[in-house]
Formats: sequence, structure tokens, C-alpha cells
Amino acid sequence: MSAIILDTCGLIWLANGGGDLSKSTLTIIQETDIVYVSAATAIEIGCKVALKKLELSMEAAEWYSEALDVYDLVEIPITGEIGLFSASLPLIHKDPADRLIIATAKLRMLRIVTHDSRFEQYGMTVLK
Repeated sequence: MSAIILDTCGLIWLANGGGDLSKSTLTIIQETDIVYVSAATAIEIGCKVALKKLELSMEAAEWYSEALDVYDLVEIPITGEIGLFSASLPLIHKDPADRLIIATAKLRMLRIVTHDSRFEQYGMTVLK
């Protein structure tokens, strides 16, 4: 069984019809058994909307829920294990949401869809 996780930009790009995702990454997303997102992505989307850094066609909660449904994505909750592991990671990346996503991917041994090259510095397999 294959599985991957989308970071926040990966989810936004997917929901916007592919955005900056490569054709090969879109194919991988379509052919992967399970595509995950972290609950940290919901936090990040909500904050971006509140700060007017992201504009959506509907309220953030509705958009997020619809994106999960339409693309058959599985949300991974933030657990104490994930939180503590994210805090123990080297400070290459200082964004708490991204650190939670990295920790989730590392603990679950998932490839990650992101544009952020710093994820690779954590030994992550990154799809762009």
C-alpha cells in the first residue's frame, strides 16, 4: 500500500486544479492508495485566511471539509507524539505548522508533496 501526505501548499494547489504541481506528482497523487493531510494544515489555512494571505471561494472550514471530501483525503490528527517529535526536530524550519507536518510524515514514513526545499533537509522524500 502506498501513501503520501500533502503539505498546506500541496493541498491548495490540488484543490485549485493542480496549481504548481508537476504532472508526475499529480499522477502520483491520483494513483496513491491513501493521500493524507495533517490537521496542522487546517490550522495553517485558517490563519492564512484570517491574515488575508489566502483568499478562498467559501469559508475556510467549508473549503477544507470540501477539499477532503472531493479529493478523498484522510486527515491525520495532531497527537502528543507528533507534537513532541516536532519540537525535537532540528530548527531548520521554524514554522510550527510545517514542523508538525514534517513530524507527521517522518513518524508515518510518508513522502510529502511540498514546494519547500527545507523539508528535504529533514531527510524527507519530497514530491513537487
